[in-house]
Amino acid sequence: MHSTPITAELVRGARELERTERGLLPHRLPAWARAQTPDPQLALVEAQPSGVRVVFRTRATTVELETVPTKRVFAGLAPRPDGRYDLVVDGRLTATGHVDGGDVVRIDLATGSSSRVAGAPGTVTFAGLTDGPKTVEIWLPHNETTELVGLRTDAPVEPAPDPGRPVWLHHGSSISQGSDAAGPSVTWPAVAAAARGFELINLGLGGSALLDPFTARTMRDAPADLISVEIGINLVNTDVMRLRAFTPAVHGFLDTIRDGHPAAPLVVISPLYCPAFEDTPGPGAFDVDALRAGRIEFVAAGSPGPGKLTLRVIRDELTRIVADRADPMLSYVDGLDLYGERDHDELPLPDRLHPDAATHLRVGARFAELAFGAE
Repeated sequence: MHSTPITAELVRGARELERTERGLLPHRLPAWARAQTPDPQLALVEAQPSGVRVVFRTRATTVELETVPTKRVFAGLAPRPDGRYDLVVDGRLTATGHVDGGDVVRIDLATGSSSRVAGAPGTVTFAGLTDGPKTVEIWLPHNETTELVGLRTDAPVEPAPDPGRPVWLHHGSSISQGSDAAGPSVTWPAVAAAARGFELINLGLGGSALLDPFTARTMRDAPADLISVEIGINLVNTDVMRLRAFTPAVHGFLDTIRDGHPAAPLVVISPLYCPAFEDTPGPGAFDVDALRAGRIEFVAAGSPGPGKLTLRVIRDELTRIVADRADPMLSYVDGLDLYGERDHDELPLPDRLHPDAATHLRVGARFAELAFGAE
């Protein structure tokens, strides 16, 4: 087997690679941005490599990727599925796999306490690939922190050439990060990117799409031919601001992106349908009865009041903001056109907040058509 050091030339979709004692840790926010908040939720999700993949050219028929995953175990709940690795060969999803071992973080949702146990690296193996030159992409788990340790193949590897595809830069909530998608190459942004042949940079940050200035500056400085921003659900379920602060914060976020990308197509996406928060403000909370029964479900715990944000309020305000900016390269996609009340009747949200795997496929296909036009 040939052993190939994993370097930046082989990794796409990350903003930064941190050298650790065990390997390389992909980050989706740069160090200077991570230093501007102590929020452990953001630290967790930005290091989960949604949209990040190891990409190379090879004739190999067997590929092994050694990693150190971080598994999360929640007290009193059924074990979470291991993070999925997707093998995409010449643009086609060919196989999936998992890595055993790794670190384990045990979390008690009732108390918020957690503990960490270090573990050994593991390996995902893909065998039986067709002989001949090909471009291989290994999409890393969208919901599992992953340190890259080593790459082994039965033929030499070289960096894949720049495909010359338009770069699509997207930011949003856990729904954009992938929530309950079946795997990393079938989150709704990945589905939309594949449908239009775009090179995806996914800045979906679970629980952390909060109009943070450092996120806007990261987007300003990132390469992009087209850009989209999903705004709303995290602002409601964290209850971080009122309407008075929301409007200028949206303008400021878009202004900062425009500083780096003055003429790129920019799409604002309003919240998908979520009954719990349509007309009830946040904060969001765990349903205590569901936790006792071994399930994770969310409820809206706020009370209506002047200036409080709900999903309906945010959609109305985003519609007005986009119209007022009179930017010919700025457009609006109503989240209800991606996933609305009728979709919820057919494909309800399993935890009352996050869409399931089938919904990711539907939203991705719809967004590709609504935002980027018919093929």
